[in-house]
Amino acid sequence: MTREQRSAIMARIRSKDTGPEVRVRRALHAMGFRFRLHVRSLPGCPDIVLPKYSVALQVRGCFWHAHRCQKGRMPQSNRAFWVPKLRANRARDIKDDRRLRRLGWRVGTIWECQLERMAASELRTRLRGLLV
Repeated sequence: MTREQRSAIMARIRSKDTGPEVRVRRALHAMGFRFRLHVRSLPGCPDIVLPKYSVALQVRGCFWHAHRCQKGRMPQSNRAFWVPKLRANRARDIKDDRRLRRLGWRVGTIWECQLERMAASELRTRLRGLLV
């Protein structure tokens, strides 16, 4: 793959309204929960915020947040760029989650790889567990 092709692919990757995020939002809405999206006034701008329950949900992509799964593996090319970038993303996530907790929020993380393997009923059960 050429640099231009790789660049074009990476440029199309979205940070908001991703497939996994939309799936979680649809499930929450169907369960009767109402929420806010991408609240910039909170540390880390959580993907989904349920103010009534003081819950901030992060729907994280395995690659971008260096999850320890097959999808989160480190790229083999241009490692001088990717290793520090992905480590910094991970460190920022930890810091933001701590700040949210200090402010009294409960923080839930749903990983892309977990969501792909999860049936709709499992997702609802997981979400209820995060909100209770």
